[in-house]
Amino acid sequence: MRHTCVEQLFRYYVLPVSKRSSLLPDSYNDFLQVLKEQIRAAQVRASLAVNRELILLYWQMGREILARQQQEGWGAKVIEKLSTDLRREFPEMKGFSRSNLMYMRAFAEAYEDEEIVQRNVGQLPWRHNIALLEKLKSLKMRLWYGEKTIENGWSRDVLVYQIESKLFERQGGAITNFERTLPKPQSDFAQQLIKDPYHLDFLSLGESAQERDLEQGLVTHIRDFLLELGVGFSFVGSQYRLEVDNEDYYLDLLFYHLKLRCFIVIDLKMGEFQPEFTGKMNFYVSVVDDQLRHPDDQPTIGIILCKSKSKTKAEYALRNLNTPIAVSTHRLPQQLQESLPSVEQLEMELDALVSNVQDDSKKAALQQTKLELE
Repeated sequence: MRHTCVEQLFRYYVLPVSKRSSLLPDSYNDFLQVLKEQIRAAQVRASLAVNRELILLYWQMGREILARQQQEGWGAKVIEKLSTDLRREFPEMKGFSRSNLMYMRAFAEAYEDEEIVQRNVGQLPWRHNIALLEKLKSLKMRLWYGEKTIENGWSRDVLVYQIESKLFERQGGAITNFERTLPKPQSDFAQQLIKDPYHLDFLSLGESAQERDLEQGLVTHIRDFLLELGVGFSFVGSQYRLEVDNEDYYLDLLFYHLKLRCFIVIDLKMGEFQPEFTGKMNFYVSVVDDQLRHPDDQPTIGIILCKSKSKTKAEYALRNLNTPIAVSTHRLPQQLQESLPSVEQLEMELDALVSNVQDDSKKAALQQTKLELE
């Protein structure tokens, strides 16, 4: 027995590492992987717990500051003194600057109910919350973007992008026949999934660009396009080939949605929506259902993406179709530029402002702005 133990020690401590590993049980690597995942999960939970406590602390501090200002008329100088004293008392902690204390006050003012903080925005990092405060005035929209951030794991930059691209207003805006062609709750989820319009400002296309140019641009910038489409879209291919009666047909873009559990066909158009587009899409969706759809998959969805659309024409075109199809629009960079006000419009608005302003210094500043436009 003693000889066996010495032999084992010799093998473990004297043999090269590569030979030592062969002495480990076969299941060791799997066991190690399980422990690693458990440790990482615990680290994430601990980090989230610390973040929730910090956000709740900031809310409580903001509520106290707000109450004192309302009851005792505290001004900016008191906040500045409070910042100095807190930083002196807690030098190891960051976040007690004057500006951050003001954000805490605004945070408490924006969310009066502690339950909202615990359930929603308390799960977001502080910089995410600052972005919500700075860029949104509506409580409903702040909570909506907060929930979407938690659901999709958006970084602060992605959150800001989604706010600035007006995702809240665009979500669910497409014309569809989902309510009639898809079962609930899939129909509701699919409706909210489709946006209108889609902002494709990451592309650079000329005025003479055709559908193929748009398609190639989206494939080249597929990461940006997937971000615009939303979480759950998985890219299958472009110009995806289908064969029917020995003839080839090509889908502009084919995706699979991981939450809806279905294929999504996108047909790109550079012009206005025409009723005949739905017939072509109906054909594509039917073929994909027959040739690609797995028995466990949900019905395939088609999205016709046009430069513009008539709501009435789109609704008529979809009315009697039994396949789920959506009609939406895209906005390219030049279209976004065209939507901005002209210099003449800005000058007219400035003239109106000047006539209504009584303060001479403000009036002079507006006049200077108008001169710079000219």
